[in-house]
Amino acid sequence: MTELPLVLLHAFPLDSRMWNAVRAPLASHLRVITPDQRGLGRSPLPETDREPSLEDAARDVVALLDRLDLDRVVLGGCSMGGYLAMAVLRLAPERVGGLVLIDTKATPDTPEAAQTRLDVAARVEREGTKTWLAEANLPNLLSESTREQRPELVESVREIIESQPPAGISWTTLALRTRPDSLDLLRDAEVPALVIVGEEDPITPVAAASEMAEALNGATLVVLPGAGHLTPLEDPAGVVEAILSWYPATHAK
Repeated sequence: MTELPLVLLHAFPLDSRMWNAVRAPLASHLRVITPDQRGLGRSPLPETDREPSLEDAARDVVALLDRLDLDRVVLGGCSMGGYLAMAVLRLAPERVGGLVLIDTKATPDTPEAAQTRLDVAARVEREGTKTWLAEANLPNLLSESTREQRPELVESVREIIESQPPAGISWTTLALRTRPDSLDLLRDAEVPALVIVGEEDPITPVAAASEMAEALNGATLVVLPGAGHLTPLEDPAGVVEAILSWYPATHAK
């Protein structure tokens, strides 16, 4: 059987460059597609009067699959990309042949987190994204050992964050705050699944990954030691090994 293509959806506030270290090793075995979400990276932010919603971003993913003539794919996502993967699963489950959920969670924002997103959107609209957005996010995105021992990676992540269009950051922040609880969605999913998490991830910790893995029938859980919230950047070899070791499971159902 021909293996399904792998679509990887990036984290916030980054773009598809976060997959650079894993793209080539994976692409030597699989077809890999790494789009930018609307308003981020090289993807424009469509003009619309609609309130920001991940459902619209999910429609973008389905439209991309249509353009590429792909009936079904394995859908992977890191952090926000995981939220978006779940939104696609809710919107068009027939298009999802497997899930790779990386450093993400199925629960919605707490009221405090939702308020923080409103505050971030307001500040972005006032000040743009330079300096402060990266400074505010880096301590939570990368593990302490990564920040102390790998300054070049820290600067790379900073550069990606600071290059994002303010309008895209604001739209995405507001879309993320209204996402629904997806645990029941995962319980009902009839697809093979892989859950990857950094052992030192403070945003979506191992407990959140375990909760998703338990909800997904027969999911594989991989914990990567020493990594934080951005395992594809902090431990690309570990992420590649986890995906390639698991991928044959996508043909088991």
